[in-house]
Amino acid sequence: MIVPPPGAVHPGHDTVSGEHAIALAEQAQRIEQIHRLGIPTQATQYFDHLATDMAQRTGFLYGMVNLFLEDQTFIGLHNPPADSGYLIVDRTMNRNHGWCPEVVDRKRALPLHNVHAYHRFSSNYVVDAVGIQSYFGAPLIHDGIAVGTVCVIDPDPRPLDEALRLRDIVLDTRDTAMQVITNHAAR
Repeated sequence: MIVPPPGAVHPGHDTVSGEHAIALAEQAQRIEQIHRLGIPTQATQYFDHLATDMAQRTGFLYGMVNLFLEDQTFIGLHNPPADSGYLIVDRTMNRNHGWCPEVVDRKRALPLHNVHAYHRFSSNYVVDAVGIQSYFGAPLIHDGIAVGTVCVIDPDPRPLDEALRLRDIVLDTRDTAMQVITNHAAR
């Protein structure tokens, strides 16, 4: 039996079991790892620049460096210009929305050149709220714990023959983010 950290159990309940207990324990490990590494949990200019660079290199409208705290928290964020007519996303999002939860769970990159090409991924809050049709994300992993993701999203699907190039840009950004995180932690 996995025992969740203090305060993780809902009031009036003494125990949690099954998948919910595992999810609570993983989230506690994730938050502990974020704090142990000293990763900033607020927006930073460096991670904003990293998100912008990734979005520009892929040609996507949105780029994120995302930590899985109580909510998904975008410590790095690139939005389209305010006058573009596209939705401007906030710095937080429910931890269950989008495709990043899948990336964190599987601890592997997820390249979706067209989310509607995959029934499992075509119905999603982000598809409905923002109109996103393409997603490329990769996990931020340290000592086997996925603490977050880097990702790009866009309202236009991408040609399948571009998927490897786009995935590689996202993986390169992930590697850069992890290098900064681990170098900072080593100090």
